[in-house]
Amino acid sequence: MCTSKRVKKCKEKCEKELRELRDAKAKLQKDLDVCRKQKATQVATEQKVSLLAFDANKAKEVFGKKIKQDDLTVVEGIGPKIQELFHSFNIKTWKDLSETSEERCRKILDTKGDSYRIHNPKTWAEQAKMAYEGRWKELKDWQDVLDGGV
Repeated sequence: MCTSKRVKKCKEKCEKELRELRDAKAKLQKDLDVCRKQKATQVATEQKVSLLAFDANKAKEVFGKKIKQDDLTVVEGIGPKIQELFHSFNIKTWKDLSETSEERCRKILDTKGDSYRIHNPKTWAEQAKMAYEGRWKELKDWQDVLDGGV
């Protein structure tokens, strides 16, 4: 009789654990579905943004000069030498720069020594994002108050 009670208790305990595991699995599946939906929305948004055509005329209208697509020197604080340096690190477009952390920018600048360490890339990614998204007026207005990219 004693063995039968132990088996019954063990069975009940296992069934309880199984229910808890199934509940946990269902919750995890629900969380995964939410994450997948959010990721799909994010990808769709990124694709929509990447489909934005570069409007050279609008850029010229705001800046008063011809702007070439993905010219990193549009970013306040970046000149031709820094653009060349960033190109050598495969950062060649406004989108690339917009996805580059300030820390990575600093490390890239550090590769050229003290003369490049004086530059402050704090706003470069956001400026590049504005250029990439064609937000020329907003970019120009912000640059009017920046000094060397800060």
